[in-house]
Amino acid sequence: MLQLEQHYVAADSNSSTPAKSFVPCKVCGDKASGFHYGVTSCEGCKGFFRRSIQKQIEYRCLRDGKCLVIRLNRNRCQYCRFKKCLAVGMSRDCNNQNVIVRIPAATVVEADQSDADNKQLAVYDVILQVSQAHHAHCVFTDESTKSLVRKPMVIPPTSPEDPEAASSTAETVETQRIWLWQQFAAQVTPSVQRVVEFAKRVPGFCELTQDDQLILIKVGFFEVWLCHISKMTTDTSMTFEDGTYITRQQIELMYEPDFVMSLLQFTTSLNSYQLSDAELGLFSGAVLLSERQGLNDVKAVQKLQDRLLEGLRIQNDRNHSLTNDTVPGSGSLSGVSIAQRIPELRALGSRHANLLDWFRRNWTKLKLPPLFAEIFDIPKCEEDLQ
Repeated sequence: MLQLEQHYVAADSNSSTPAKSFVPCKVCGDKASGFHYGVTSCEGCKGFFRRSIQKQIEYRCLRDGKCLVIRLNRNRCQYCRFKKCLAVGMSRDCNNQNVIVRIPAATVVEADQSDADNKQLAVYDVILQVSQAHHAHCVFTDESTKSLVRKPMVIPPTSPEDPEAASSTAETVETQRIWLWQQFAAQVTPSVQRVVEFAKRVPGFCELTQDDQLILIKVGFFEVWLCHISKMTTDTSMTFEDGTYITRQQIELMYEPDFVMSLLQFTTSLNSYQLSDAELGLFSGAVLLSERQGLNDVKAVQKLQDRLLEGLRIQNDRNHSLTNDTVPGSGSLSGVSIAQRIPELRALGSRHANLLDWFRRNWTKLKLPPLFAEIFDIPKCEEDLQ
């Protein structure tokens, strides 16, 4: 709930003119023009926030994200100004962006530059950093996929010039499976580097030991990638970043039907939350920072994950506070309910790792991108087997 907490008089002390009352902008303290994006704000901050969300501008702060935002210097650090917009409750989903605030003549309001304590601002800093990291390194954002043209992944027919490959149904299936895996690996491999870059921008991740960072990325990559591509996954297909889609039957040929059923049940469940890009980024970060076997500092990882889940709860509460009043079941979640998806996802990741044993037995038949083989510990040469 937004409250006008304090009051002040803006008047010349040497003048007999009656004091003029005004509502200050929650962001910078300038005179507010109305209720924009869910917050009492001035025209300048309204326009700044609108440009920031429409153009998905990525800001940087040179002072550790601790700049004071007031009317006189509000243009100095756009990162901290945008963070302040989020901290006071601005949201693209608010539908009462232009309601004029009318205050009785006797009412005067003081700009409150400390309406969020340091702990709360730290959480908003996490929300902002992770949201920007997700937009920068995930190719499955709403903006990136809205004009995607889908096309099927068509398995080429077995060459009649290769009778040995078509000598039996089993061998034909094996040939198709190998071809599908090679196409799948080529589609997934670019995401490995993107997840690495995303991880490096999650607050606190680079403060962990290098060994712990490596464990989190290698073990968690598939789970984070699945979160990202979930928006492009239905009960019948999965669509990659270039629009190529693979059917459920093809995925079952690569893996096995039971695993694919569990995988698609998870993506359907995740999609039912209707997460925004920012929320999905926070959830992906929490998935990345899950407890894994072999970690040196489990408590540090848990602390980072808790902070991301708290940010996810705050972001979701803000995004869905209005829609819940009018649309039952509109996607609201709690930190508890979304956190319950993480063990389910970890179980999928574990099953996926076990299914990759087929790769390790048949690595000589496959031509896989080195980065794909490395992230999943698949041999690339004889030395890798030692």
